Amino acid sequence: MTPLTPEQFDALRAVCDTIVPSLPVEDDPHGFWARSASDLMVPEAVRDHLASLPAAQASGLASLLEALVQAGFAAGDQAAREHMLAGVAASGAEAAAGVAALTALTLYLNYGLPDASGRNPNWVAFGYPGPLSAPPDEPKPISPLVPDGDAVLEADVCIVGSGAGGGLIAGELARRGLQVVVLEAGGYFNEADFSMLELVAYQQMYWRGGPTATADGNVSLQAGACLGGGTVINWTNCLRTHPWVREEWAREHGLEGLDGADFDRHLDAVFARIGVTDALSDPNGPTQRLLEGSEALGWSSRRILRNADPENYSPETAAFMGFGDQSGSKRSTAKTYLMDAVGHGARILVRTRAQRVLVEGGRAAGVEAVHAETGARVTVHAPQVVVAGGALESPALLLRSGIGGPAVGRFLHLHPCTAMTAMYEDDQQAWWGAPQTALVDEFAAVEAGHGFLVEAPQYTTAIAASAIPFTTAREHKELMASFANGASFIALMRDRGHGQVTVDADGEAVVSYALVDELDVRNAHRGLQAMARLHEAAGAQEILGLCAGLPRWRRGDDLDAFVAQLQAVPLRAGGHRLFSAHQMGTCRMGSDPATSVAGPFGELHDTPGVWIGDGSAFPTASGTNPMITIMALAHRTSEAIAAAAAAPAGAAGA
Repeated sequence: MTPLTPEQFDALRAVCDTIVPSLPVEDDPHGFWARSASDLMVPEAVRDHLASLPAAQASGLASLLEALVQAGFAAGDQAAREHMLAGVAASGAEAAAGVAALTALTLYLNYGLPDASGRNPNWVAFGYPGPLSAPPDEPKPISPLVPDGDAVLEADVCIVGSGAGGGLIAGELARRGLQVVVLEAGGYFNEADFSMLELVAYQQMYWRGGPTATADGNVSLQAGACLGGGTVINWTNCLRTHPWVREEWAREHGLEGLDGADFDRHLDAVFARIGVTDALSDPNGPTQRLLEGSEALGWSSRRILRNADPENYSPETAAFMGFGDQSGSKRSTAKTYLMDAVGHGARILVRTRAQRVLVEGGRAAGVEAVHAETGARVTVHAPQVVVAGGALESPALLLRSGIGGPAVGRFLHLHPCTAMTAMYEDDQQAWWGAPQTALVDEFAAVEAGHGFLVEAPQYTTAIAASAIPFTTAREHKELMASFANGASFIALMRDRGHGQVTVDADGEAVVSYALVDELDVRNAHRGLQAMARLHEAAGAQEILGLCAGLPRWRRGDDLDAFVAQLQAVPLRAGGHRLFSAHQMGTCRMGSDPATSVAGPFGELHDTPGVWIGDGSAFPTASGTNPMITIMALAHRTSEAIAAAAAAPAGAAGA
């Protein structure tokens, strides 16, 4: 983008200091109230971020700042500036989106950005310790190939993506003696890189550098983007696929064997290889409140099984699991199946982005990719190609390649989550322990096989601050000042409705999603009610709706009236904050080529030799944290690929 003019940067600084101003209070032992965004160099960080945005978005925000310059925004006092920002946001959807983006980014950086000491000075007011230790000097056991010029590789199988599905398939096929090449668009990080810092982790290991809004602004997305994919930064939640979902996939979508013992075999194999255990699920404060509320209400809840190694596990370091597990306890694909693959001769390239799948004679012929650091073009010739870049990038690759049929990119499911924070009488130490160790499943199939789980998310400072709707600067600081006493729940919904992934003129994924399906709306409203009742039953003194207007309930208030107020807020941008860490279904398996991309075992209907090996293969939303389902389906698909690779030339795949 064109650099901001000095006047535009002055307006930006004034915006940041309006969102996080210096406010006088009598008792301010940590300087929290006196500290403004400028004191932490937040305006400079926002400016740098704007320079990295797509041209159209950056230009729109620069135009907004220019309008504020012309209006004399920087000259106003705090009250005048707050009033002006509210007026601009009310002037139209585009202006509202711009104000919301600058507000969220300011809060995100103000409460997440570390200073020269490696900590954010606001954290002391929350009792948040920040990083507990420096990253250990842990050698990387995998040595990726680094092309020093354009390269051509030969393989039996080329796998695009290395997460829960792609990493598993690489390990299984290499173990069977196939020559495997894995192309991973992200980098390779291990314990030596895990700083326990939120913003650093997002930049290193998350899709597009961290929480990213859908094109319509309705949902904030998080996805892994590194060697090992989401298994490196997820919360080790190991849930088997719901029986009713398995039956639906077998009955309605033709996925043979999903409803019986054969799929149990795949699930069991995954559980064994990644070391799933029930021994490392100690609840932290928010999870304990979740269990207490559930017990008081007589609702069903259960402990979550987790893929962790007891030899290395520490609940203190597990608290930072979403930023990488410094202890090495997490049994990610980087530590399991990808190690198996390398041990059997697989070659792995990181920072290597697949551009298109090569097709010759109507069949898979390989992959063309580009290495981000060297600029080298990498061509892999392979008769079998596995597309496993995740449900956001896999459809983009197929669309760039012109294969997959009419359903590519359709049927995007997100498990959209509403969230609710409550304040309790004492410090919840929400940062301690593994993020999710128990859940409430009372409403998992409340209507037509659809419903929601209630879980507790990982403690963060940057995302949490930006997720609390901004009303006034003083009210936001008041809430952040009591952040230590907060506990948050999410209602993770099995959505029946769906969105879509398309590509722009540059071939980049464009994600859109609107929560409008009638059943989904009912379940979202049920989820809001359930979270409010759980908090109230667990003893919360105050409950906050994370939506426009920041509705608040205080003990003694009418809870039903509060729930009705929450349910009246739209489930979209400008209404409830919606979040997604689970993306599924955009290259789904099924028996009908008109409504699915791949057949029941994962091979594309229109291009033999191309297979889907990630969560995009799901026929519908799973309704559970999807890692185990992705891995079990990938285990099943790996057997079909092995059979196809062993078949005589020209024979049909499974």
